[in-house]
Amino acid sequence: MRPARQNQILATLFGSIVYVICCWLILHKENFVFCQMKREWIMPVKAIDVAAYILEKQGKLPAIKLQKLVYYSQAWSLVWDDKSLFRDRIEAWANGPVIRNLWNAHRGEFEVSSIPEGDPEKLNQIQRETVDAVLDFYGDKTSFWLSSLTHMEAPWRDARIEAGLTSGQRGNARITNGSMAEYYSSL
Repeated sequence: MRPARQNQILATLFGSIVYVICCWLILHKENFVFCQMKREWIMPVKAIDVAAYILEKQGKLPAIKLQKLVYYSQAWSLVWDDKSLFRDRIEAWANGPVIRNLWNAHRGEFEVSSIPEGDPEKLNQIQRETVDAVLDFYGDKTSFWLSSLTHMEAPWRDARIEAGLTSGQRGNARITNGSMAEYYSSL
C-alpha cells in the first residue's frame, strides 16, 4: 500500500475514533463534567464514596460530623472545581444539612466507622485534593461546631425559610447546588 493511502486511512480512522468518543460523551454528558480550572473531565461520585474516603482518612466519626464534612466537600468542590462532587440530594434537616442517601447508609449509627457501599477509590485526584483541603480545615472541628456553623450559613437557613420550617422543626427542604455555590464563593 502506498504511504499516501496509509496516511489517508489513518486520518479517517482517527477522525472516526474522535467522532465516536464525542458522541459517547454527548450521550453520557450527565455522568461527566469538564473542570475548567484544572482542564480535565471529572465524573461525579456518590456521597457514600466521599464518606468512605473521609472515613479512610479520619477513622471513626460521629454520623453528624460525617454528614457535615461530606456537605462541605460538596460546597467547596462547587467553588474550587466549579463542579458537583456528587449528585445526591442535600436536605435542610433540623440539625443541619443531611445527604439522605448517606443517612440511609449509616442510619441508626451514632458513630460511623465504614460505609460498605462506598468506594473511596472512585474519587479521582482532583476530588481527593478537594476533600483533603476540607478535612485540613474542618476535620478537627466537633460535630456541634460544624452543625452550628451550617445553621449560621445561608444555604441551610434559606432552604428552611423557603419551606416554611421553624427552628427545630423536621423537614426535608432541598439545599441546591446553586445556593451553595453562590454563598461559599462569596466568602
